[in-house]
Parts: sequence; C-alpha cells; structure tokens
Amino acid sequence: MKNFLKIALVAFAFFTANLAFAQMEETVEVGGAAMYPSKNIVENAVNSADHTTLVAAVKAAGLVETLQGKGPFTVFAPENSAFEKLPDGTVENLLKPENKAQLTAVLTYHVVAGKMGSKDIAEAIKKGDGKAVFTTVQGGKLTAWMKGKKLYIMDENGNSSKVTIPDVWQSNGVIHSVDTVVLPKM
Repeated sequence: MKNFLKIALVAFAFFTANLAFAQMEETVEVGGAAMYPSKNIVENAVNSADHTTLVAAVKAAGLVETLQGKGPFTVFAPENSAFEKLPDGTVENLLKPENKAQLTAVLTYHVVAGKMGSKDIAEAIKKGDGKAVFTTVQGGKLTAWMKGKKLYIMDENGNSSKVTIPDVWQSNGVIHSVDTVVLPKM
C-alpha cells in the first residue's frame, strides 16, 4: 500500500509540474487552439481549426516526420481560406498520390530554413531597401516586404500573401499564418 501511495504521489507531482509548465508558456491562439512553444510545428498545427487543409496536405506529402524534426524551420502556413482561393479542384488534384511530388514542391515552397520571427524578417527588409529575398526549402525564392506594419510575401509568379498571424513560436521553428497560397514556378 505504501508503494502504491508513493507512486500515486510521484505521478501527481509530475502531472502538476507539467500542467504548471504548460500554463506558464506564452501561447498564441490560432484556429481556436493554443499554440505551445514547447511543441513542434506538427503537434501545434494539428490543433488549429484554420489549418486543417494544410495538415491534410502535409500528411499526403509525407512531410510530417520532417516538420517534427529538429529544424529550425520558418513556415508561412496557409490558412484554409488561402486554399479556398485556388481554382476549383486544385487541392483535390494535389492530394492525389500521383501528384505527391508537385504537392511536396508547393508545401516546401512555404518553408525557409532557420527560425525567423517577424522582427528578423523586418530587419532583412530594412537592410534590403524595402525587400528581402529568401530561398525556400523547395529551392525557389520568396520576396518579403512591409506595407505599413503588415508583412507580405510574394512568390516567383508575382502572387502576394499577407501574414495574418506572425510569430507563432514552436520548439523547432516559427509559423507565420498567411492568407494566400504562394506557388513556385513549375
């Protein structure tokens, strides 16, 4: 009985300490869920109601393990409404197994190696006289600029996307939610 009581007390203490730590974390709410800096990109993204299409695409492309990895990554994460702006049938077509390479290219075009918060990006824009160009994991280029206090990115095709929620810190990087899917040259 004593051993059971000791185990129960240790378990309770462990649970309480973890709960207290989670409550101490400064979170950002995205898609109705708290995003915890101690969790990785995938662990947080799966809880966002605003990123269900992105999560489904990441799973279909086989990128879950990569985005759970050490990183660090800067992800410009399209919201569901961003995918809805694409022509009818685009998302369904990209999710087909035979289009996995194209889907992977689109998704990795939204990722830049390193952990760049909005202040880092703004500083790069300032140094670049109003623009900063970043090479994506896919190999293409994204151009960033500021309009007032809002951060924007533009793809190689001239399509722009506004950052709607910046600086969602993760254990392996940072997410910036965006309102439009950007596309590499294909």
